[in-house]
Formats: sequence, C-alpha cells, structure tokens
Amino acid sequence: MLDHGAAPPATEPSAPKTAGASRFSALNRRKPVEDLVAEGGQGEGGSLRRSLSMWQLTMISIGATLGTGIFVVLGEAVPEAGPAVTLAFVFAGLTALFSALSYAELAGTIPVAGSSYSYAYATMGELVAWVCGWCLLLEYGVSVAAVAVGWGDYLNQLLDGTIGVTLPEVLTAPPGEGGIFNLPALIVVMLAMVFLLGGAKESARANTIMVAVKIGALVLFCAIGFTGFQSGNYADFMPLGISSVGAAGAVLFFSYIGFDAASTAGEEAKDPKRDLPRAIMLSLVIVTALYVLVAAVAVGAWDWKKFAGSEATLAAIMNDVTGQSFWGTLLAAGAVISIASVVLTVLYGQTRILFAMSRDGLIPKVFARVSPKTGTPRVNTVLVSVFCGVLAAAVPLGELVNATSIGTLFAFALVNVAVIILRRTRPELDRTFKVPFGPLFPVLGFLFCGYSMYSLDMVTWAVFGVWMVVGLVFYFLYGMRRSRLATAEK
Repeated sequence: MLDHGAAPPATEPSAPKTAGASRFSALNRRKPVEDLVAEGGQGEGGSLRRSLSMWQLTMISIGATLGTGIFVVLGEAVPEAGPAVTLAFVFAGLTALFSALSYAELAGTIPVAGSSYSYAYATMGELVAWVCGWCLLLEYGVSVAAVAVGWGDYLNQLLDGTIGVTLPEVLTAPPGEGGIFNLPALIVVMLAMVFLLGGAKESARANTIMVAVKIGALVLFCAIGFTGFQSGNYADFMPLGISSVGAAGAVLFFSYIGFDAASTAGEEAKDPKRDLPRAIMLSLVIVTALYVLVAAVAVGAWDWKKFAGSEATLAAIMNDVTGQSFWGTLLAAGAVISIASVVLTVLYGQTRILFAMSRDGLIPKVFARVSPKTGTPRVNTVLVSVFCGVLAAAVPLGELVNATSIGTLFAFALVNVAVIILRRTRPELDRTFKVPFGPLFPVLGFLFCGYSMYSLDMVTWAVFGVWMVVGLVFYFLYGMRRSRLATAEK
C-alpha cells in the first residue's frame, strides 16, 4: 500500500506530449460520475429545488410526449404509410423502448439535469458530450417550435366552433405556407415561459392537469371515432410498401421524446434514483398504447388518402363521424390544452440541458444562473423561450419535425452506447434499474436508431450536417477552452 505522506519515488522525466496528443486528451476528458452527482442542483447564484414526485415526473414525461404526435403529425404520417401507420407507431415505440431502457438505467445511476449530455460526458468524453448536447439543443429547441406551430390549427378550430371566427392565415402560418408570422405559435411559447418562471413544482402541477385533459380528450375520440369505424379502410393495409412504415416511423419517433424530458428533471426530483426509471418506463407504456389505439381508430374512421394536408385531423374526423361540429370543437379544446402541455414540458427540458452545459463551462454562464426566489434558471428560460417562439413563428412545421427526429435519434443512439461503456468501466456503481439481457437491448436500441436515421431524407441529413458543423466550430472556439475541466487542468 502506498504511503501518501512519503515523497514520491524518483522517475525518469517523461517525454513531452505532442500538440496532437494534448489536443486529443482534451477532447477525450471525462467528468467523473461522482462529480456529476455532487453538483446536482447547484447553479450560479442559487440552486434548483427538489420538489417533484414520481407521479409528477411521469406526467412531465407524458406531457412532453403525448400531443403533437397524435394531434398534429398524424396528418403527415398517414399519407406516408397508409393504414400501416399503426405499425409505424409500433416501430417508433419499439425504437423508443430500447432507448428508454437505457435512459432508465442511466437516470437511476446518474440523476442529473444534463440527461444524455451528462451520460456521454461521464463515458465518452467531452467532445462526444458536446455533440450529444448540441443534438439535444436541436431536439428540444426545434421540438418546442414544431409543437407550437400545430397549436394554431386547433386554436382556429376552437374559435370557429365557439364564436364563429378564425384568425387570418397571414397570422397563423409561417412564410412559405401562406402567412407572414405564426402568432399563435409565439403566444403558446410565451405562456409556457410564464409557467416555468413560477417554479418547477408549480409548472408540474399545471402540467398534471393538462395531461389529464389530453388523455380524456383522446379517450373521447376513440369512443366516438369507433362508431364510424369501417373495416374496408384497412383492405389495402400497406399500399406504399413496407419501406414506407420505416420512413413514417422515423418521422413519428419525434412523438416519443418525452421520456428524455423526464430525465432532465434529475436535479429537481425528490428521489431521482428510484423515481426516474419508474417514470420513464410507465410513461412510455401509457403513451404507446394511446398512440396505437388512436391511430387505429382514426384510419378506421377515415380513408387514409383524406389525411393529406390535414393537421387538425382528429377534430375533423369527429365532425365527419357525428355530423355535428360540437364534438370536433370539444376535441379541439382538448388539443389546445394538450399541445400547450407539450410546449411547457419540452421547453422545461431544453432549459435544464442548457443549465447543465453552462455549469460545465461549455456555453456562457448566464444559462446556469438560478433565481434564489423561485429556484429556476430565469434568464435561461426567457432567452430560450424567445428564441423558440420566433423560430415557431417563422419556420414550416415539416422541416422542423424532421430536424428534431434526427437530433433525437442521434442522442438516443449515444445513450445506448453509454450504458455499455459505463457497465464496463464502472461496474460497482449503484444501479436502481438495469437494462435486461446485458448489452443486447442497448445494441438493438443503437441499431434501431441508426435505421431510423437512415430512413430520413437527404434534406434532413443536410440540415443535420450543417447544424453539426456550426456546433463543432462553437466548441473549438469557445467550449473546449472554457470548460471547467479545461480550466481545472491549468
């Protein structure tokens, strides 16, 4: 055993490191799991507050997941796959399941706000962590905007059914789609910002109420939509071929990012090591079951070719089945609340990712500044909300969804790799949940994510490539030199 009080033995002077070796070691530096956990909640000038229960974490996960994928994107996915869209939801859910298992293990082992960014930092080094975090910025920031865009369609349905007026297209569509500025999209993001500024606990309570409303609205749709079910709509189940299922599933994967949002609450959960894995798995089961059920009823009630160009799809189906506008209006009201819940919870996740990256020094410190009064990163929340609101008001929905899908898939693929690495490098860590069947499920999760990324079109890959280049430039000019691990080495 070494005597730590004695002078170290004399050694031969080591050869000086080359610039290339030094640069590589900087890119590969890892943050110890113990340091990640010890810093939990600590920010600039204040700390996040542990106030969220397992039920609230589950509602955050459902809130971030259940909404746009079924209320808005269904209208885009059905023309891609036909009646086989139900299989596309199952495929996307299966892809999400393998990754959710990996998230559950890591969330119970490293319960921090950084989610997959922090998991990568502990296992694959700073450069990979930065790439993962940069993907999460694409995933969350663009997701908020994409969800907000669909909110205006259902708001118009609600206004038309209640007071007989609608907002003009010039104020409800972005440039290139017949409008100038999507005002409702900006409004819903600003409303979510107000809730988040009040505190995590208060936001979670509001979200729980909204989640209950959205589940009730979808159950109502299934009950009424089933009365108009026509088996003939399933006669040609896969009219566009089996490849269309994979393509639609890749787009629909956007609808399953909610459990990632739950993992970003690691520093505000009361008992994160126990509750985060449970919340992630429970929410995924609930959401997948509802998605498949609603999609099956929707296609049974409407010929799949009618879905093209329809974004407020479920409300339109309700009107057709009943012959009355009341039920469609009621569903539109549920969708307005539902989509607002998605905006709230995904925006929450975005701010916590930025909080963790800022605390590590990779982005400016302003994003880690916490208000002592509310225990929230207030400046972070305002900056992110304004950016996402403007993005939502100015960019078409389709491109936003695809960009979000590829960023999500890339981050999820890294999480599956992180599970395997951490098991090999730190087998002694306390794991409150373990992915079954050893490395098999994480490997399957990685392969499913890779296949889904491959199914996306070249335009999406081009956008992703440009995003990655911009992120790497920022990292080498700013993050690599200013990270806390870099300054600690000096």
